[in-house]
Amino acid sequence: MSEPFNDYAAPESEAELAFEGALRPKNLSEFVGQTKVRTQLDLLLRAAALQGRAPDHILLAGPPGLGKTTLAMIVAEETSQPLRMSSGPALQHAGDLASVLSSLLPGEILFIDEIHRMARSAEEMLYLAMEDFRIDIMVGKGAGATSVPLELAPFTVVGATTRAGLLPNPLRDRFGFTAHLEFYEDAELEQVLHRAARLLELELSDDALTSIARRSRGTPRIANRLLRRVRDYALVHETPASGEAVDRALELYDVDALGLDRLDRAVLHGLISRFRGGPVGIKTLAVSIGEESDTIESVVEPFLVRSGLLARTPRGRVATELAYLHLGLPVPEQIPLA
Repeated sequence: MSEPFNDYAAPESEAELAFEGALRPKNLSEFVGQTKVRTQLDLLLRAAALQGRAPDHILLAGPPGLGKTTLAMIVAEETSQPLRMSSGPALQHAGDLASVLSSLLPGEILFIDEIHRMARSAEEMLYLAMEDFRIDIMVGKGAGATSVPLELAPFTVVGATTRAGLLPNPLRDRFGFTAHLEFYEDAELEQVLHRAARLLELELSDDALTSIARRSRGTPRIANRLLRRVRDYALVHETPASGEAVDRALELYDVDALGLDRLDRAVLHGLISRFRGGPVGIKTLAVSIGEESDTIESVVEPFLVRSGLLARTPRGRVATELAYLHLGLPVPEQIPLA
């Protein structure tokens, strides 16, 4: 016999969904970190408000999880305008973009995530729309086809990209402001965690905050995710969220003291055990551990390089002395890169 529906559990799930949205700051004053970008963005939005016009188009560039989507939402909130959200992979035809642009309200904010993955035909249409606020729609086919211009209401494009180098120059030049988001310092991540813990009604000791921040790879998204796993551990085991509880919880989820996870360690172990520390090409390394080369290049490698555990050389990837020490492996007398 099936269990009856539990009415009491419904508010709990609703509370969790509400929490997901509550974690995102609602305005620039609540946004932690990225001080220079926040100052620049605040000036841009204030100037547009004083002149009674739509803000310049904004490009947000940086690694995943640093707050690009959150900043787009804040732009809409600060300008009191509606936000339309889309993504590069969803705009694979000029017609897809035309339908979005033609339905925009005056002053509306159009957020395009992963904008570098738009189709070329959509990019070319976006050039004209961003600069002249109009698009040309082709009517008919063959020799009888004609181009009909369609005027658009002024709007602001906020584009987000993790690979700014893949954006074509004509599209990049249409943005009036480009913000480069940087990885967070541990002290900034502790502020992010403190705010999230308050929303979770979770009491964290100072050493617990420091421990989670150190493992968060300079990324607020990862910090919030680890915090929720610590909360789950403390709840199930009925223990305070202390530094010791953080260590036990994150060890359970294969996150070590530097923030390396299973895939990070697999890359380093494969590089050292199978290729004697390198140098080795990224595709060969990916095949050896059964992972996609794009995943290693975009997800794993940036953090390992920034941590000094991996180096990129003209001949391939090389494990550094720090990698041997972190994994507890004997350091060879001669390594490709000291």
